[in-house]
Amino acid sequence: MDLGLQGRNVIVTGGSRGIGFGMAEAFAREGANVAICGRTASSLDQAQESLSAHGTQIIALPCDVGDPAALKAFIEGAAEAMGGLNVMVNNPSGFGRTDDEEGWQAGLDIDLMALVRSGWTAVPLIEKSGGGSMIHISSISGLMASGRTPPYGAVKAAVIQYTKTQAVELASKNIRVNCIAPGSIEFPGGVWDVTRQNNPALYKGTLDSIPHGRMGRADEVGKLAAFLGSDAASWVTGQTIAADGGQMLS
Repeated sequence: MDLGLQGRNVIVTGGSRGIGFGMAEAFAREGANVAICGRTASSLDQAQESLSAHGTQIIALPCDVGDPAALKAFIEGAAEAMGGLNVMVNNPSGFGRTDDEEGWQAGLDIDLMALVRSGWTAVPLIEKSGGGSMIHISSISGLMASGRTPPYGAVKAAVIQYTKTQAVELASKNIRVNCIAPGSIEFPGGVWDVTRQNNPALYKGTLDSIPHGRMGRADEVGKLAAFLGSDAASWVTGQTIAADGGQMLS
């Protein structure tokens, strides 16, 4: 399916691996120029090389999204280099798992405030391009109780609420805002890959809860993001779509 993304300019924060890379690749496959950031130079280099194979402009720069000044500079610089901005994807997570000061602060700084701050910078740029789309990455943990990871679930729920608020606020600027809530997604070096090796009982219990009998893949989230960022989803805004293989249903 041609989503009409040829020549569009997309930023994906945390796009060097996992779900972020899956989304960046989906946009690149559709002909979009893509800028990604991350904190590890080696993974950024590998991601840039792989994404460049799709023949579009790929920018890969180091950035700690928890640093407000660095995040602003990355977004502005990437948009300038690409010649504008049409789609902003907010992906990184601080994975605040522990119910203590450190766990909560990690979630608030990265999952929530980095997303809020990126909007402060990206919205005027998207508006200048004639409108477009913002996509936030939440989690099914934000849609149900999150007993093992209270901070993670709470901040992901806040992302879902903020998506609705932004969708209303930005409609007059021709900017759609949607949210993806992935379920258990497995990729090399990711949370579930590590869990499979170190906590097989938890891994099996989670796997057994998914009706389709497998973990999700990063590219499956990526395809959904590309759709939401395209004109094919022109009448979709303020929505949170679970990409979980029915995990929440069981």
